[in-house]
Amino acid sequence: MRFSERWLAEWVEHDWDQASLVHRLTMAGLEVEGTEYLGQGLDMVLVGVIETCEQHPNADRLSLCTVDAGEGHARSIVCGADNMGPGDKVPVAVPGALLPNGLKIKKSKLRGEVSEGMLCSETELGLAEESAGLMILPADAPVGAPVLEYLELDDTVVELDLTPNRGDCLSIAGVAREVAALADCPLVGPPLGPVTPVLETRRGVHLEAGPDCPRYLGRVVEEVDPSRRTPFWMQERLRRCGVRPVSLLVDITNYVMLELGQPLHAFDNDRLTGDVRVRHARSGEPVTLLDGSAAELEAGALVIADDAGVQAVAGVMGAEATAVGEATANVFLEAAHFRPGAVAGRARKLGLHTDASHRFERGVDPHLPVIAMERATSLLVELAGGKAGPVVEGVNEADLPQRPVIPFRPARADARLGTNLGAEAMGDAFRRLSFEAEEEGEEWEVVPPSFRFDLTLEADLIEEVARLHGYDQLPTARMVGPMEPHAGYETDVQDRPLRQALVDRGYREVITYSFVDPEIVARLDPEADPLALANPLSREQSVMRPDLFAGLLETAAANQARQNHRLRLFELGRVFPQREGALQQRDAIGGLLAGPVDPPHWEGRKRSADFFDAKGDVEALLRRAGVSSRRTELVADTHPALHPGQAARILVDGEETGWLGTLHPSLAEAVEVSMGTVLYQLDLEVLRGHSGGVPRYQPVSRLPVTHRDLAVVVPEAVTAAALEGLLAEGLEEGPLSLVDWQIFDVYTGKGIEEGFKSMGLSLTLQARDETPTDEQIDAAVSQLVERFGNRLGATLRA
Repeated sequence: MRFSERWLAEWVEHDWDQASLVHRLTMAGLEVEGTEYLGQGLDMVLVGVIETCEQHPNADRLSLCTVDAGEGHARSIVCGADNMGPGDKVPVAVPGALLPNGLKIKKSKLRGEVSEGMLCSETELGLAEESAGLMILPADAPVGAPVLEYLELDDTVVELDLTPNRGDCLSIAGVAREVAALADCPLVGPPLGPVTPVLETRRGVHLEAGPDCPRYLGRVVEEVDPSRRTPFWMQERLRRCGVRPVSLLVDITNYVMLELGQPLHAFDNDRLTGDVRVRHARSGEPVTLLDGSAAELEAGALVIADDAGVQAVAGVMGAEATAVGEATANVFLEAAHFRPGAVAGRARKLGLHTDASHRFERGVDPHLPVIAMERATSLLVELAGGKAGPVVEGVNEADLPQRPVIPFRPARADARLGTNLGAEAMGDAFRRLSFEAEEEGEEWEVVPPSFRFDLTLEADLIEEVARLHGYDQLPTARMVGPMEPHAGYETDVQDRPLRQALVDRGYREVITYSFVDPEIVARLDPEADPLALANPLSREQSVMRPDLFAGLLETAAANQARQNHRLRLFELGRVFPQREGALQQRDAIGGLLAGPVDPPHWEGRKRSADFFDAKGDVEALLRRAGVSSRRTELVADTHPALHPGQAARILVDGEETGWLGTLHPSLAEAVEVSMGTVLYQLDLEVLRGHSGGVPRYQPVSRLPVTHRDLAVVVPEAVTAAALEGLLAEGLEEGPLSLVDWQIFDVYTGKGIEEGFKSMGLSLTLQARDETPTDEQIDAAVSQLVERFGNRLGATLRA
């Protein structure tokens, strides 16, 4: 919310300087984000009148102007604009001026002609970001007057960063109320009395949307003069509040919205057909909005309609068909109260964000439409020469928001704030804030004003007392209490070691939104059925992520689009999958590999990361979680997001823990990441249930180890994990133990029966008490071979 200090001063008589105003507003919860002094660099800019304007003799796109700036002599100035002519009043920067954009004005020659100054646009004066030509001043602007004084630019614009609950401060009147309460000074403002109708013309109003619109006012104003321009003072106030002037009729509605906080809309009355109805849209009902965009509305959207169809999306934007324009002579003015929940999210679904929706979504005083209607009518009559008809009001009193009665205990407020303000000071605070309070006994009954939608609890009232007192005035005290550290267990799977394990392997952590694009989710897994948000930020963030893949791929695509092709990314966060028909919330860690395995090197080695590189990272991650590779199994399986034949389900102690695989080529192309990108994800909830025990010390044996190599022939379906599972069972009681093993070879072909394969094993045996004999070693190996045969159908290869 931007406001002008000069405009605010017309509403409230305070004696603070700018620094005090900024400080007091911030300490009352209305944080000042910044200030901008408008008069910087304009002390040598004067009002001038163009006497002659001719083509520059040496340049096609320049003009040579003679300008009187009230200095007793005319100046010759070269200008590149083309929207001026003799008799126009314009701002003239004389030599020596230093404009807000840093341009220093001096006498110079341009294409051979002397230029003694500069004719200025709004952009050069710092009043607008862009402009189409010179700033043409009103015809009655006094020649020679300093522009700083004439435009009242000795003014500061203050920008507030309001929290969503303070919609009541999205207006000059709202900020003035706050300042009046903080400074305990009178609230003044312009006269806001009713306008007496002089016509009988009216248009019927019908409320058909129940509590979504309990109040709607309409008024016909005829014989407005479409040729009249918006007064300069109004244009300037709109600009300073960040609103671009458009036309007189539109500017008046915007002015009242900025002044009072009530959005209004003006229809061309001659384009309306029949009575006005506030109703809900039918599914797919079409409308073309003021910005030219066509939309098909959802069923239940709140709209303003006539007999011809939808003429406005309530609280968002009007329709193009009934928009006021250069030929509009008769206006139908609208002021209404819409339930915040009925408007919330509608603008975003249409790809819009308007000043009206910004206010209606936060809540507008239900009694304000009556006041705003009269104020807008008064300005239409005064500035556009209109003639007003009677106000037609539709109202359902039962559906209007009710002001809550909130219990309040002064003693509890002092206890919570650590103050000794007392009941008298709190009662005075409520009076200044326009609250109604029954100040009797230890528990009061307080009724907030109708413009404070955010107050419902005693804690809210305590906050109001603190705000008015000033957050910086509240006493500070150190908290005293027992602090007990969390007693973690050594076997717990902690997040930090998992992060560190991946960082040590060259990964970078990313944090992405939990809200993702439903199209990406559907591509990754058509059966995911993600949870849709009731009020999404945008269509691209409208569902909760069922896994981490969407965010990782989006990050990878953004990096690779910027020529960063070697990626090692991971994320640890919450996912929200649907399992067995129920929504779950689970912790997960996922990773992505893409591009070369190694950074660029002078040797020129260049190999792209693949499935097995990611497998090594997953195993390192599992080891850090206390799960050895011998308890992990990768089972070939299919996943809709992964490449067939390069995807595996990760099992820990036989329980599904996650997925690992290469991204499907069609998906890689769709999301614009490189082919061969590898993804994986582990469910931390499962890992926490399978973490290893506490490491235990075992003495190092004094006896030497014995190595034996053998090859076993097994059916082709037997996996290395199945073989390792049998080895992990160790040896039965005896003089030897199996301390390590490796599978070093897999062979199929000549000498091996079809449907079988040979697997080479390297075994490490350790004697328990004494150096073993060859017979004991052979017996231990035979025990293992027999186990392979009984369980896997294996035979010793000849």
